[in-house]
Amino acid sequence: MAPYSLLVTRLQKALGVRQYHVASVLCQRAKVAMSHFEPNDYIRYDLLEKNIDIVRKRLNRPLTLSEKLVYGHLDDPANQEIERGKTYLRLRPDRVAMQDATAQMAMLQFISSGLPKVAVPSTIHCDHLIEAQVGGEKDLRRAKDINQEVYNFLATAGAKYGVGFWRPGSGIIHQIILENYAYPGALLIGTDSHTPNGGGLGAICIGVGGADAVDVMAGIPWELKCPKVIGVKLTGSLSGWTSPKDVILKVAGILTVKGGTGAIVEYHGPGVESISCTGMATICNMGAEIGATTSVFPYNHRMKTYLNKTGRAEIAKLAEEFKDHLVPDPGCQYDQLIEINLNELKPLINGPFTPDLAHSVAEVGAVAEKEGWPVDIRVGLIGSCTNSSYEDMGRSAAVAKQALAHGLKCKSQFTITPGSEQIRATIERDGYAQVLRDVGGIVLANACGPCIGQWDRKDIKKGEKNTIVTSYNRNFTGRNDANPETHAFVTSPEIVTALAIAGTLKFNPETDFLTGKDGKKFKLEAPNADELPHTNFDPGQDTYQHPPKDGSGQRVDVSPTSQRLQLLEPFEKWDGKDLEDLQILIKVKGKCTTDHISAAGPWLKFRGHLDNISNNLLIGAINIENGKANSVRNAVTQEFGPVPDTARYYKKHGIQWVVIGDENYGEGSSREHAALEPRHLGGRAIITKSFARIHETNLKKQGLLPLTFADPADYNKIHPVDKLTIQGLKDFAPGKPLTCIIKHPNGSQETILLNHTFNEGQIEWFRAGSALNRMKELQQ
Repeated sequence: MAPYSLLVTRLQKALGVRQYHVASVLCQRAKVAMSHFEPNDYIRYDLLEKNIDIVRKRLNRPLTLSEKLVYGHLDDPANQEIERGKTYLRLRPDRVAMQDATAQMAMLQFISSGLPKVAVPSTIHCDHLIEAQVGGEKDLRRAKDINQEVYNFLATAGAKYGVGFWRPGSGIIHQIILENYAYPGALLIGTDSHTPNGGGLGAICIGVGGADAVDVMAGIPWELKCPKVIGVKLTGSLSGWTSPKDVILKVAGILTVKGGTGAIVEYHGPGVESISCTGMATICNMGAEIGATTSVFPYNHRMKTYLNKTGRAEIAKLAEEFKDHLVPDPGCQYDQLIEINLNELKPLINGPFTPDLAHSVAEVGAVAEKEGWPVDIRVGLIGSCTNSSYEDMGRSAAVAKQALAHGLKCKSQFTITPGSEQIRATIERDGYAQVLRDVGGIVLANACGPCIGQWDRKDIKKGEKNTIVTSYNRNFTGRNDANPETHAFVTSPEIVTALAIAGTLKFNPETDFLTGKDGKKFKLEAPNADELPHTNFDPGQDTYQHPPKDGSGQRVDVSPTSQRLQLLEPFEKWDGKDLEDLQILIKVKGKCTTDHISAAGPWLKFRGHLDNISNNLLIGAINIENGKANSVRNAVTQEFGPVPDTARYYKKHGIQWVVIGDENYGEGSSREHAALEPRHLGGRAIITKSFARIHETNLKKQGLLPLTFADPADYNKIHPVDKLTIQGLKDFAPGKPLTCIIKHPNGSQETILLNHTFNEGQIEWFRAGSALNRMKELQQ
């Protein structure tokens, strides 16, 4: 194999890669490391400043904060075409982060690329594969035993290719990033939809699929459609029971699950000053639920305080020097502007089954009774990547202390998920964890746990109607416990704690009374807690594995008989022909998230084995033909059967197929398995009314055609028994619609137009069979 430097040089020349990493060391004005773990990789505020100046002169107008930070990372700021919502930007992210469920496929793809080492700082975080059963230590030990093969693969792959490895028990990826890697002005991509959490520190952090991460790790400019910018002006200040979570719950109620698609949500205004840094992170984190590309806050003193407290005073000092570039320009214009008066904002609770169905806590009980939702709360769950900060735990403990003072414990089951080992150790030291145990809570492992379906729930049977309340971010059907009858509501940690103590949705802590053990009534006071610990954080156990300087001798084993890991085979190239007589695998009715397309929970163990995980393809999607999940008609045998089995039958018999979807198809998690699986099982196109951003990109990366109806009403013209022919691929070009011929069983035909968002480079992905195939072509 050619030396690393030669391979990289060849790839850079072929792909137009701009070599600036060495230059960054030579010309850095103030050498401040991006993190303690990478002392020789420096923050490039000088380059950010230079690029912003170039773009501002070109556009001749004030820039929003998100424009400054995104355009400040352009590969070619002098020549890049820039038009919000239309052009594709070529960007240079500062770093990559991957959680263990998605890192498996990302690293398998990187191995397939043939490159010997990552080109930018990258990390792997083991947080998704730990199942909540009985409590933190036992659950962690069990996870290490069950997932030993996967953890070993990730650890050795990280060592070989220069990727930092956070061991199981370290904490949730987004909390680790906030504590160690995010900084004002950074551009970071992560293989998880809640990567925007880092916007709480003034960074542009964007969730992507693993193939995008591979591009960046390979040193290739990363493509992103130029985002629109939604401004959210905050006035007033938070107080009482109202929390940062209520801000994003309010925004979700306004914009819905697709209202932020293609846009960055940029918070500004005097109300920002009343929100802690970790509170801002909470708001940005859950921005994923409105489809936003990411969310961001302007640099302020709350971020400075957080940086200082987390041992990054030098970064705070440098950010102060460049702070004019870390806030929006006066007079900048937003594509849409929302105003929220925090003085008038009340505690909210959203759900069930969708994170944008907003109710006030005062009214949700009455709404539940009217709608027939269970009002008794079976379980309250706090923590997760969204709400597991020191402040969150302190406010929850403040509520719990009041109940304990009156002899009460939680009527509902109660669980606590620390966001990181640092948070766990600190809340243990400062007594918060014990208070939460005393009120009836179980402290789980530092991991995602029930938030992503890693919950071995025993208190109900599948199909039993029940209600849970969480401080999580996402509450789609079956999301937390795989039970479609679990009504999950999302709210702040302190409201979860209060509701778990009361045991019912009909309790409003602002106005209602509880009865103490002595028979006397009392009212909970609004919680108050420190934003950050008075002393330093307790770092807890050291759980980080540094990659060696030279990992070339490291061996990465993938057994050919493994049921957990599988090396990837290249997808076939496009044959140069139109797609004739595509069979419809399923016409999906209504909401179809990536959870519906590629379920999590017990399927997480197969995230590194494409063939095995493909057995969950679309098993949660509702078939419009019969109103059932995982039951579709085989067009050859005319028998109904599971979706994956039918897809495999078609593949075996050389029948290419297509999926028909509804609005915002693929919303939710960034999991690229939802794109890899249909490609692996013979799918060629997904045709919908609209797509969620990450999923649309993932489909393109794997050589599939994500297409939308030029007229959304054409969705109704296609029936599951029809066949489709997609024409125009020989002249495939940006902005040029494709033609679809609908062939009905009676011999009649209809012709409709299908739109797409491919640019020239993405069309080459399709022709090559996948983005990875195209990368290999360019290396040769």
